[in-house]
Amino acid sequence: MTIQNKTDSSKIPDAVSEPRRRFSIQLVWIIPIIAALIALSLAVTSYIDRGETITITFKSGDGLEVGKTKLKYKDVDIGEVKGLAIAKDRSHIIVTAELSKDAKALLVKDTRFWVVRARITGGNVSGLSTLIAGSYIGVDAGVSTERMNEFAGLETPPAISQDIPGRQFVMHTDDVGSLDTSSPVFYHRIQVGQVVSTELDHDGKGVTVTAFIRSPFDKYVKPNSIFWHASGVDLTLNASGVKINTESIVSILLGGISFQTLEDNLDDPPAPSNSVFTLFPGKDEAFKHSEVVETYLIVFKESVRGLTVGATVELRGVPVGEVTRINIALDSRKSDFYIPVEIQLYPERLHDHNLKALKKYKQMDTRRLLDSLVAHGLRAEVKSGNLLTGQMVVALDIFPKASAAKIDWSATPPVFPTVSGSMEQLQKKLISIVEKIERMPIEEIAVDARKSLNSLDATLKSADKLLKNVDAAIVPEARSVLVEAKQSLEEMRKTLLEAQKTIGGAGKLLATDAPLQIDIRESLREVSRAAHSLRILGEYLEQHPEALIRGKQEDN
Repeated sequence: MTIQNKTDSSKIPDAVSEPRRRFSIQLVWIIPIIAALIALSLAVTSYIDRGETITITFKSGDGLEVGKTKLKYKDVDIGEVKGLAIAKDRSHIIVTAELSKDAKALLVKDTRFWVVRARITGGNVSGLSTLIAGSYIGVDAGVSTERMNEFAGLETPPAISQDIPGRQFVMHTDDVGSLDTSSPVFYHRIQVGQVVSTELDHDGKGVTVTAFIRSPFDKYVKPNSIFWHASGVDLTLNASGVKINTESIVSILLGGISFQTLEDNLDDPPAPSNSVFTLFPGKDEAFKHSEVVETYLIVFKESVRGLTVGATVELRGVPVGEVTRINIALDSRKSDFYIPVEIQLYPERLHDHNLKALKKYKQMDTRRLLDSLVAHGLRAEVKSGNLLTGQMVVALDIFPKASAAKIDWSATPPVFPTVSGSMEQLQKKLISIVEKIERMPIEEIAVDARKSLNSLDATLKSADKLLKNVDAAIVPEARSVLVEAKQSLEEMRKTLLEAQKTIGGAGKLLATDAPLQIDIRESLREVSRAAHSLRILGEYLEQHPEALIRGKQEDN
């Protein structure tokens, strides 16, 4: 057995090592490798083209859906909402959005985001397309260079896009009136901009209004331009009558602002952006504050019934100021009352406008000018401005026969000299005439006239008898003399009868119960009632200007 096993092992061939073969890929692995390379390429491309991820906070998530709500800039999709979460304090929601690579340049500090949905505000209707396509997040590109990935969204769309050329200006006012975001701004009745925002001041004493004026109209805003409310209907009832003024139908519904620059300042450089102006309640008030104003005191001793604060101060019909205060004072030495009236005078209007008063005013001595005018008879008086409304004005004019007077410059404010009003002078003359008529012995004159008539009648009868008894032989000349005498006496009798009728008629007219006087008194009462009704109408329209359009509302 041992020998046989030895023989069998000798027959086993020797092992020969083969050279090491190179690595080879089998055909079955080619497809998976290609797929992996494609996936890797797509992943790299996606990573390279990947946009920025940002977060935006809103108070509400109304209309927002993950994977559906788009972000749009100028109606072009630039991203999509990827997540919605509620803040820890539950005061707002956090929107996570992914933007495309091309939109990275928009992610700067002052870029604004808001939810675009159907809105109706004032006269603007926007976002109607979202009723079908759904809401989306609008984007308004900023101009800052500081990059940012976290933003606070706006609850309302911005009034003006930041890429529209123009400038914004800030105005302060006591009352915002009917102004709101998107209210128009007018220049010469052309809409040139709109209100961007209204905000209550920190001290609560006023309102700050920000308005945007688009190019090229923004160049007309100068440092001394004046702005005023052009909201609704401006109804004025004064000595000049009833005036109704409005900019446009849009301003009646939405409110508005108007501005203007004085002609002498049109060549000035434009005001810089964010310049601060005062927003006046109306056009008249705005122009009053654009001029130099001086305060004077006028003292009247007669009644100033019908004169109100805001009444015009006129110089031969041309407005040169306004009444700002009316008081009553007691003169203890004379035991009498007098009426101090404070006025604001615009001295620039007294100068020659060919000299460009606004620029020359500081170089001219207005005090010397007024002293010279007063020396020549310049005085102030209360005068009727409108017979229908009964309103009075303060009129300045030259009275050459006025007694000598001067302006009291030592008083504060200076006291301007006055004369008695024309109405008071007329009243005094009428009273004087009535007193003279009352002093006439009308009854005695009538008695004497009757006696004279009776005596004349007896004389005529005697003359008639004498003519009848005259002998036919009397000469014709004597007869003719007697006839002429009779005719003269007859004419005298007629004259005396007419005089008696005239005196009797005058007595009836002057009697307290005479029909003419009763008619005059009734007419005066009717005029007074009409003026009172107009005053009530003016006060009601001043408090409720909307009544011109809506009519008077019924009391609840």
